[in-house]
Amino acid sequence: MQQLLNGLYYIHFNKILHRDMKAANVLITKGGILKLADFGLARAFSTSKTGVPNRFTNRVVTLWYRPPELLLGDRNYGPPVDLWGAGCIMAEMWTRSPIMQGNSEQQQLTLISQLCGSINPTSWPGVEKLDMYNNMELPQEQKRKVKERLRPYMKDPWAVDLLDKLLTLDPSKRLDADGALNHDFFWTDPMPVDLSKMLATHTQSMFEFLAPARRATQVNRHHSMPRPSASSVQDGGYQDRVF
Repeated sequence: MQQLLNGLYYIHFNKILHRDMKAANVLITKGGILKLADFGLARAFSTSKTGVPNRFTNRVVTLWYRPPELLLGDRNYGPPVDLWGAGCIMAEMWTRSPIMQGNSEQQQLTLISQLCGSINPTSWPGVEKLDMYNNMELPQEQKRKVKERLRPYMKDPWAVDLLDKLLTLDPSKRLDADGALNHDFFWTDPMPVDLSKMLATHTQSMFEFLAPARRATQVNRHHSMPRPSASSVQDGGYQDRVF
């Protein structure tokens, strides 16, 4: 999580939004280095000096990781959309499964309300101005249950507190990457450690477990690894081979 938030801090400092934060887009090398991947939906952003709001598309971020402001039609958004995804990923590290798996935007908003509390002007001042606020059914009288629901999985009270601050409904009050990196979770025992020793015990890519099994004919036909072509790029130990 520390590396993930460092990555977000870096891209946000350089005025880039990722806009597709999810577990599948976070890769870890055998040396224990985490990398944010798939910048297909990323874009540069800026704060308007003239006061004219941005008009970004809100059709971004995979549904299960999409923040409530995008689901409600906000087009003038910024780095908080990535921090919501970071919170979903953080919870998933403990629960081993996405915590809000909606089948539609309406259902996703319902799941968010059931976990994070009712979405209304009291919990989120100004939300009533978003385009879709009056077009969606938003459950009311819902209490915030982030800590209550996740505490059985996350034994560290600082971890639960950080997650609670990342999954804040109001994007203006949501913790940013810098604030998250300074949270007590990263500065109290147990401290973050190097992952290389643990990952060195893996003898193959973890993606092998997700790939479909190859047919016997394919295995026989490709029993030996072809030689890499001359077009290979080496940079600081990283090698990209084209077969």
